[in-house]
Amino acid sequence: MDYSRTITLDLPYADAVPRVKEALAQQGFGVLTEIDVRATMREKLGEEMEEYVILGACNPQLAHRALGVDREIGVLLPCNVVVRAAPDGRTVVQALDPAVMVTVPELPALEPVAEEADTRIRAALAALTS
Repeated sequence: MDYSRTITLDLPYADAVPRVKEALAQQGFGVLTEIDVRATMREKLGEEMEEYVILGACNPQLAHRALGVDREIGVLLPCNVVVRAAPDGRTVVQALDPAVMVTVPELPALEPVAEEADTRIRAALAALTS
C-alpha cells in the first residue's frame, strides 16, 4: 500500500523547508511541531543521516470533524509532513495519504474529511512544484 504523497523539489533542503511551511499554511495547515530527526539521531544515538525534519501540520477544522466521528482517529490524522535532503541535492517532501485515516479503522463517515484533507495536501504539494 502506498501511504504517502511524495514529491521531489529541485531545491536544496534549507530553501525547501520554509517553502513547504508556506504551502501548507496556504491550505489551512499550521505547523505545530518541528522535529529535527537528524539532530535527534546525532544527539541520542551518535548516528549521522541526511537533513530530515518532521513537521507536525494540522488543519484544525479537519481535525475537529474527524475527531467528531472517532476520538481515536487522532493517531491516524494526516498531520506529519516529512522534508528530507536527497543525495542529489534536491529535497523530498512526503505527506501521509489521508485515505489511511479511513481504511485502517474502516469508518466510511471519515471519507469526506479524508477527501478534503487529500485535496488540500495535493494542492500544497502542487504549489511547491509549479
